[in-house]
Amino acid sequence: MMDRVSKFALAAALLYAMAFQLNGSLAQQKSATATLAIDLPDVVAEVRAAHERYEQALVSNNDAILGASFRNDPRTVRYGNAENLYGYAEIEAYRARSSGPGPRTLAKTVITTYGRDFAVASTLSYRAAAPGKVGRQMQTWVRFPQGWRIVAAHVSTIDEPR
Repeated sequence: MMDRVSKFALAAALLYAMAFQLNGSLAQQKSATATLAIDLPDVVAEVRAAHERYEQALVSNNDAILGASFRNDPRTVRYGNAENLYGYAEIEAYRARSSGPGPRTLAKTVITTYGRDFAVASTLSYRAAAPGKVGRQMQTWVRFPQGWRIVAAHVSTIDEPR
């Protein structure tokens, strides 16, 4: 049976070990963050071009470019206004049934890149056919050997906030 001093020593040793481990983890995170370049201009330009190419394909219903914009992988996910699509095959099947949103105006587009191979694109959209509504779109883009591809997307429409 441990006496009170031994229990205290054991507790102190455990706390010291936990603090040392936590400090090491924080140092690793800080080091990784310090080397992760955010919004490198050339990478932002690449993702912006891919995002604009996707937008043009969307409003013109260009299935070839839309399909090529998504990663062909069962882990690719797209949430929409009325659908939850898991995997490239479900996204492609949905696109085959959809005629796209038609003309729309984008606003407040934000492209943020993390390093050279990961990015998030967020934008609002407005359509003359849907007054008082605002569309919201977020895409996670990853650079693969074939180029930039969407690996996750979320699209929703809400009443315009006042």
